[in-house]
Amino acid sequence: MAMWVFGYGSLVWNPGFAHDASLVGFVRDYRRVFYQGSTDHRGTPDFPGRTVTLDYQPGATCWGVAYKISKEQDKKTALEYLEVREKQYDEKIYLDLYTDSSPKTPAVKDVMVYLATTNKESNENYLGPAPLEEMAKYHSYLTCSVDIMQFNLWQIYQAEGPAGPNKEYVFKLEDALNKIGVVDEHVQDLANAVRKYSDHTLSC
Repeated sequence: MAMWVFGYGSLVWNPGFAHDASLVGFVRDYRRVFYQGSTDHRGTPDFPGRTVTLDYQPGATCWGVAYKISKEQDKKTALEYLEVREKQYDEKIYLDLYTDSSPKTPAVKDVMVYLATTNKESNENYLGPAPLEEMAKYHSYLTCSVDIMQFNLWQIYQAEGPAGPNKEYVFKLEDALNKIGVVDEHVQDLANAVRKYSDHTLSC
């Protein structure tokens, strides 16, 4: 029996494992949000970046790419790889995948999805939508008063980890989604805002 893995972040453009086929589609009742802290890829423990996770929202949809893995050895290798790559995502869930040609009936049932939960005990890197108490963690970096939206942009603009700058992640996700014909307003708006950001803005 084939295993399917759904990618909605960097897996969209860089799955990193052998697969037999890929399928563009969407999952229901979840939205893509930049709520997960990244301390090992797009940030550091001292200055986390922000990567996407899924937030439960009835009626929402999240588009991405599902990867089919059929060979047993490929399944084992992929799981070993993903358990390391997605180690900061503390839960695996199984969702049905829908497509343009099958919007009401699942094209694939039970695709595996890595998810970062809001549970701080199992996911210490969850950031959420940058409430004021989270901003306080970065007080030593702040030189001026900023609002929540500006802080989100500042954090993404500045953060960098072993995989590269956080802002590069945003732009690559935007580009990857565009290439599969998907416009995610949250990603698009954030990418446009980061693109407009500058050192002049940061200097207040």
